Amino acid sequence: MGDSLSELVKMKLHLSKVIDGCRLGVLTHLGRKGTQSMEIPGCLLYTKMGSAPHLTHDTLQMVQGVPVVTQLSLSTLVELHEVLAEYKEGIGKFIGMPESILYCSLHDSVTRFPSGYNNNKELQQSLMIGVIEGGDVLEERLRSAKETSKRPVAGFLLDGFQTDAMAKKTKHELLSRVVAELPEDKPRLIHGIGRPDEVLECIERGVDIFESFFPYEVTERGCALSFSCNYNLDPEAAVLEEDEESDMKGKKDENLKDGTLSGAQEFTSFEINLKEKRYQDDFRPLVNGCTCYCCENHSRAYVHHLLVTNELLAGVLLMIHNFQHYFGFFSSIRNALKEDRLHQLRGIVGRQAF
Repeated sequence: MGDSLSELVKMKLHLSKVIDGCRLGVLTHLGRKGTQSMEIPGCLLYTKMGSAPHLTHDTLQMVQGVPVVTQLSLSTLVELHEVLAEYKEGIGKFIGMPESILYCSLHDSVTRFPSGYNNNKELQQSLMIGVIEGGDVLEERLRSAKETSKRPVAGFLLDGFQTDAMAKKTKHELLSRVVAELPEDKPRLIHGIGRPDEVLECIERGVDIFESFFPYEVTERGCALSFSCNYNLDPEAAVLEEDEESDMKGKKDENLKDGTLSGAQEFTSFEINLKEKRYQDDFRPLVNGCTCYCCENHSRAYVHHLLVTNELLAGVLLMIHNFQHYFGFFSSIRNALKEDRLHQLRGIVGRQAF
């Protein structure tokens, strides 16, 4: 047991609908006063040292749909242990988020940290999340799930599914079999899964909560999330503006030939690379119809200019857009589940994936 949901002593999960393994519901009794709630499927607010990357607390307020639960890595608490011990008023107040609900993960999904940080005293009063391990061995995964389910944990973390070493078919089978062994009344979390198509694949197998590191990775590449999650459109009509999907596929094919795609630097079909020269005179918003601060006030050409001149504002504007676009994606997932149209959303997103 390694991960922790801080101060969620009375946390309860209420499921309103379960369709083919996909779960729709609300986590209630969150926070110190037990008055906050979180809709699932949902994601956590990814942070670095308690701050959303590139954003101040004020600029974060410009983003719509910010998750109620903030993610910290345990390595952060380790680095701050002596300071927090002297401060004596808690990590929440120290990072300027005294009322926030904090989720402490063992690792940062973007930056790899060594193991061995799970004895920090700051976590002694927190609820623990049971970690399901076992690699790609079904018997070990099932044994881990059964034994962990016997423990007094607040939820379950499905660990080890974030690597590419495991074949997709194997990953899907393991997730389905393992989740079937877990109690229905506790949330299931997963780390390291961020691509929209992969998120939907996990939701279809009973996963409830994800991280939001993917928008940060996209921002670090100088890219903007630009994918459709409007399930009201006919799948055949849901194409990205100016056939961005085909442009990105061509770009990926070129990079594969050059051998330049690897790890966090890999471009996906869900983003546009604003460093490319073709955007220098493109005066449209990053995504037509997007209501984020960046799209309502700036153009692709301006963000391109900021990127090529290494202006810090580029990261701020891209982070605002990418967070809001991603949080809106989860809102679309919940709405699609309410309307029994998740298969249509899955088709729309799947068409844009490669």
